Amino acid sequence: MTRSALFFLCLLLPVCLASLPLVINTWPFLNATAAVNNGDVSRNNSSRGQATKNEDFPQKMRTSGHHNTQSVQSSLAWDALQKGLSPLDAAEAGCTRCEQDQCDGSVGFGGSPDERGETTLDAMIMNGDTMEVGAVGNLRRVKNAVGVARAVMDYTDHTFLVGESATVFAEGMGFKSEDLTTNRSRDIFSQWLNQKCQPNFRKNVFPNATLSCGPYKPKAKLRSGPGRKHGLIDLHSHDTIGMIVIGKNGQVAAATSTNGATHKVPGRVGDSPVAGAGAYADSSAGGAAATGQGDIMMRFLPSFLAVELMRGGDDPSTACEKAISRIKKHHPDFFGALICANTTGGYGAACNRSPGFTEFHFMVSNSQTNKPVQEKVYCI
Repeated sequence: MTRSALFFLCLLLPVCLASLPLVINTWPFLNATAAVNNGDVSRNNSSRGQATKNEDFPQKMRTSGHHNTQSVQSSLAWDALQKGLSPLDAAEAGCTRCEQDQCDGSVGFGGSPDERGETTLDAMIMNGDTMEVGAVGNLRRVKNAVGVARAVMDYTDHTFLVGESATVFAEGMGFKSEDLTTNRSRDIFSQWLNQKCQPNFRKNVFPNATLSCGPYKPKAKLRSGPGRKHGLIDLHSHDTIGMIVIGKNGQVAAATSTNGATHKVPGRVGDSPVAGAGAYADSSAGGAAATGQGDIMMRFLPSFLAVELMRGGDDPSTACEKAISRIKKHHPDFFGALICANTTGGYGAACNRSPGFTEFHFMVSNSQTNKPVQEKVYCI
């Protein structure tokens, strides 16, 4: 059977045929899944201090209409593997490219301003061979968040650094300090202020957060019962680049990067940099990465759960679906998706059906395709 015939058969099966090496990432961020081939990223230069051009025009990569741009991005990690880089280096390279390209405005500088108008970044990277993790949260004024996360792994005995102290660490490691604000993020913030700070993430405060801006104070007496329900979710405000890379011998690495939820409370850190929540890698079982409403999803550690389900014998699609269903039981309308891959190269994905979100697109590269290919699943 020819390679093309195998690929089209894979699209018809609930579980795709196993093939190594493998790169899989959330959303159609194609450039992330190819850049080392063009010399965009290397371990000796981690793109420290390098700004991208046209910073106020992030590439929108959600739909197949941007296929050519996407395929450049998704192939970065794949090309890195083909050039002999490790899965860990390839995962870092892919996420770094997404940071540079400001994928969908939800990764990298110039997006998702918080209540003060500032963009901050979260990222993590995990080595499934050694179980080492490096992560940063609420990182300020440094563009290459996943590079700083890698530095935490390589140059400290810690796992997670946050806030201004993470920035000081990054500067000490040679990363350039620069403003993460762009004209686009200023416009988002200005429009939000003009709309009386709607939407926001406050509850049980005075003045009424659904009607006005702060400053807010806690209500004197809280009523028991569920919190307020938010309106229709802006899907672009919760995207994350989550990437799983599995080498030809089954070595697993995972990485994530995001600028978090738009209009978040300053200091908020989501699921992306939390091992087991945003992503997880274990070379004895597989890897998983999540995207969506991090404040909900991180409570359930879906990436860790999915990897453990694969360890127990579930195929990747089933593991993803079970992890999503665990969250759905408590939050039926949450927005979220998960990608999963096992150590033989099998992969799958799952998402929760919610208003405005019925299918989830992701990118795959393996020896059958030899290039990034966009796939999708219908939400459960």
